[in-house]
Amino acid sequence: MSRRTIKLGAVPYGTGGPGQHRLWLDPEIPGDASVNIDWFIQTAKLAEQGRFDLMFIVDSQFITPHSPPHYLNRLEPLTLLSAVATHTSHLGMVGTATTSFNSPFNLVRRFGSLDLISHGRAGWNVVTTGDAGTATNYGLEEHYDYDTRYGRAQEYVELARALWDSYEDDAFVRDRETATFLDPARQHALNHEGTYFDVAGPLNLQRSPQGHPVIFQAGDSDQGRNLGASVGEGIFTHAPDVPSGKAFYDDLKTRAKSFGRDPEELVIMPGVKVVVGDTDEEAREIEAANHERDHGFEEALAEFGRPFGWHDFGQYDLDAPFPAQALAHGERSFFTQATRITERAVANGWTLRQTVEAARVFRKSEFVGSPATVATKLQEWWEARACDGFNIGVDHPANFRRIVEEVIPILTERGVFRREYEATTLRGNLGLPIPENRHTVARRAQPS
Repeated sequence: MSRRTIKLGAVPYGTGGPGQHRLWLDPEIPGDASVNIDWFIQTAKLAEQGRFDLMFIVDSQFITPHSPPHYLNRLEPLTLLSAVATHTSHLGMVGTATTSFNSPFNLVRRFGSLDLISHGRAGWNVVTTGDAGTATNYGLEEHYDYDTRYGRAQEYVELARALWDSYEDDAFVRDRETATFLDPARQHALNHEGTYFDVAGPLNLQRSPQGHPVIFQAGDSDQGRNLGASVGEGIFTHAPDVPSGKAFYDDLKTRAKSFGRDPEELVIMPGVKVVVGDTDEEAREIEAANHERDHGFEEALAEFGRPFGWHDFGQYDLDAPFPAQALAHGERSFFTQATRITERAVANGWTLRQTVEAARVFRKSEFVGSPATVATKLQEWWEARACDGFNIGVDHPANFRRIVEEVIPILTERGVFRREYEATTLRGNLGLPIPENRHTVARRAQPS
């Protein structure tokens, strides 16, 4: 385990994700940024210049005409990251992939391939898919319920780790003198027969220098937190302030310990919005201007239905009481988020217009100010153990350059951020151990 330092992820949203419908109007952002591999490579190189731990690519597979620009037209994460990996040497390559609509053997092989292509820098953000409409793209009439989604995910990750251990690290002899390519005793079939999946194995792929891709998870429901605590090594989350961040941090670490895990082997990284200016006042002005320009009311109303299974809220009277019955449409979508929105609207007696405005309202980020102010706030959260690091959204390119060139040097001088990468693998830089092959462990435990 390396000395504890702030961990950083870069999250590029191309032409604009949720709440950023007009981000693409920034002249520095190509109109095709979300499918422009050169733009992603350029962004990754800048993140690596700043010694970020990873680039995180979000994903979903269901869209409507009201989806954010980035969602409407974007590259598949593993294909994208495989290309970026060949232009970087230390930056982690973390992609989102669902356990609800992927065949385990195929997806495990693809992540294993990314891990080899990147020489041990791959990570998998495990999701169960919140966009319920995705089911219709896979021939299903409706999405799985919560318990099924998380039951599949739990078994899926355990299955993935077993498949990644199909070959022990010394399986490929490759001895030309004896013409011996493989030691068959070091290849292991799986013959998995589970609740949701049956997979014989073995995987036709060796392990990478970091053993397995790093498992990330981002669920906030009780099932999501248990999944993250039991199998996650990195946790993506959101928190509005230090007390909320610390409460989540302590809860996940406690849950991890209850599953028999070392809590220090769980890296928690909330997503944050960072805005840098020459002064604190200027940065706040930039933040306010960006909010107004990037996220108008009409776009917010159209996007509002996503947690509710993309229910169309345009059919309701904006000035009538919030239609609480719409919550039923979110039961197989982002139900935790939809429930919070509904409960808040009902408790406050809000109209639909007021509820959308409340979701759209300009909430000042804590990470806005001069480079020194931003660095101090990041350090405060980290020192309070409200997190182990941060996922920083890459929105306006000029702003991300200032983070790399002005904020990170301050954190480095204060000794809370690395001067150089500690390793060439994602696990090494995150301070996570390499999982030993289970078959090697079992053989060593056998009496001689």
